[in-house]
Amino acid sequence: MLDSHGGLANWRRVTGVDLRLTLGGYLFEIKRHPDGLRTALVKIDPRAPRTLIVPFPEKGDRGIYEGGKIRIQTDAGAVIEELAAPRSTYEGHERRTPWNDLQYLYFIGYAFWNYFTTPFLLASPGVSVEEVSPWEENGQHWRVLQATFDKAIDTHCAVQKFYFDRNGMLQRHDYFTDVAKGNAAHYCMDYRTFDGFVFPTRRRVVSRGEGEIAATGGPSSVLIDIESIVVTFE
Repeated sequence: MLDSHGGLANWRRVTGVDLRLTLGGYLFEIKRHPDGLRTALVKIDPRAPRTLIVPFPEKGDRGIYEGGKIRIQTDAGAVIEELAAPRSTYEGHERRTPWNDLQYLYFIGYAFWNYFTTPFLLASPGVSVEEVSPWEENGQHWRVLQATFDKAIDTHCAVQKFYFDRNGMLQRHDYFTDVAKGNAAHYCMDYRTFDGFVFPTRRRVVSRGEGEIAATGGPSSVLIDIESIVVTFE
């Protein structure tokens, strides 16, 4: 699986992943951020949990998720707003509870860092994995890894499942979003190679029941379309 995506030894030389992407979906509509992101620049530091999003929430400003903390600052570096413990602010939230800009930033900041470092994230300290029962979907046979994340890692929930095809490519990712309150099935599609690493350029998240059955015929709670990726090395 790691080899199919570019190799763990190569990944450990990476100092940054820069993406140009568009983000949308009904989750952001019910959270009162209907515009999502439009051709935003997202910069990931794979060596430590850090995500930079430009522009955010509007032109001239940028959002930064770093080590569980978040801040919005001007392009010149002046801090506008910040939170040292953003996850605690979701206490008492329900599915339709709106998010302010900082809560929105925390969610997409840690989520992007997780998504765009996977599957190499699964080989990180603080993540334990085990193979569980395989899964059949649309005539395909997928092997399944169940990952348990240390509570120090900002992620959707403690236990998640990752589905890989016979070539070792990630096809689906299941989790419960603790801060957004919903079971999700996250599909990865349209793989392309960038600087020696293979990334899905389209991601679609749909709702999921208590089991593994995903509502693929329903609306997309999250859609991510990636225009370009640049990987930098030490």
